[in-house]
Amino acid sequence: MTDDFDDSFSEIETDAFDAAPLRLTVDLGALADNWRDMASRSGKARASAVVKADAYGMGIEDCGATLYHAGARDFFVATVAEGATLRPHAPEARIFVLSGIWPGQERLVFANDLVPVVASEEQLSFWMGLMAERGDHPFALHVDTGFNRLGLSLDDALFLADDVTRPASFDPVLVLSHLACADTPSSPMNRMQLESFQQVVAAFEGVESSLSASAGIFLGPDYHFDLTRPGIALYGGEAVNGVANPMRAVAKAEARILQIREAKQGQTVSYGGTLRLTRDSRLAIASAGYADGYHRSLSGSGIPLREMGNSGAHGFVNGHKVPIAGRVTMDLTIFDVTDLPANAIRAGDYIELFGPNMPVDDVARAAGTIGYEMLTGLGLRYERQYLIEED
Repeated sequence: MTDDFDDSFSEIETDAFDAAPLRLTVDLGALADNWRDMASRSGKARASAVVKADAYGMGIEDCGATLYHAGARDFFVATVAEGATLRPHAPEARIFVLSGIWPGQERLVFANDLVPVVASEEQLSFWMGLMAERGDHPFALHVDTGFNRLGLSLDDALFLADDVTRPASFDPVLVLSHLACADTPSSPMNRMQLESFQQVVAAFEGVESSLSASAGIFLGPDYHFDLTRPGIALYGGEAVNGVANPMRAVAKAEARILQIREAKQGQTVSYGGTLRLTRDSRLAIASAGYADGYHRSLSGSGIPLREMGNSGAHGFVNGHKVPIAGRVTMDLTIFDVTDLPANAIRAGDYIELFGPNMPVDDVARAAGTIGYEMLTGLGLRYERQYLIEED
């Protein structure tokens, strides 16, 4: 390799996003608008922002800063490490840690002024011991009202509220629970859990309360209490089954088309040869696969979901919706672009995997899953671009 070649090569400047095999566009303006929408729907309650799982795959730093700028002053994360990452971007906010606290996490909790959500007798005992040594620090109490996941049992929580022997340092800043079936408004579980939580709120008089995540907000004022916890709705996902989604799309995932190839009638496509072409076809090979969170279950053929009669997923390219051909593979997915005009697509173009033209929940349904999993399952290979909210 000559020095001349090195010099000429170094002068070539290409934007990383424009050159990326995979790219993810995150519309921070849409994110902020969605939070303001959910804050309005929360009525008299304050709206927090749930940014766990790297802000549902969108990036906790940029999304956290945007939501803080939009007005969020209460945040929920899943882990202490997520809280520590968020803290510089939400400097005056309360950051609640849904998994609580365990031995060895004290330094991060106190250094970043995090609020652990105590969810079990073991955590409560550990926390009370810490408070006895260190002095008071805010914490929240999670009560299970029928989900049978995290939280003190209803009976234990009510007993604790009335226990005159409890430590003076037992003074939660929030009691919370979580609805199991809020995405199905007609479910009787919603009313059952509401009535149980109302007992908790009455027992912990004067302590702020929170029951509803995104779907619960849509159930109405009875479910709002003092603080709501919108999550999936902020990122443009569907919160309620069978209802038109009012939220703006936030994420657009795209893959570069690496090759367009001609294939003859009778030939097979992808692993297993599960698709046999019934016509001469044009196939676009895109640089995304299940290693990138584009699930194998999206395949157009050769998987159980297709054998049960459910249709496979589509991509969107240059104004056209195109189906997946054959099986999705680890790094590549094949799309049938035969019906597009010959000049409508070429190698190097990008195909939308999900986004404004391919709603993430529609794509998720083709995979037999939900939008949450599509967003949080994005791999590490996407080059990200953030569209900044205009003041």
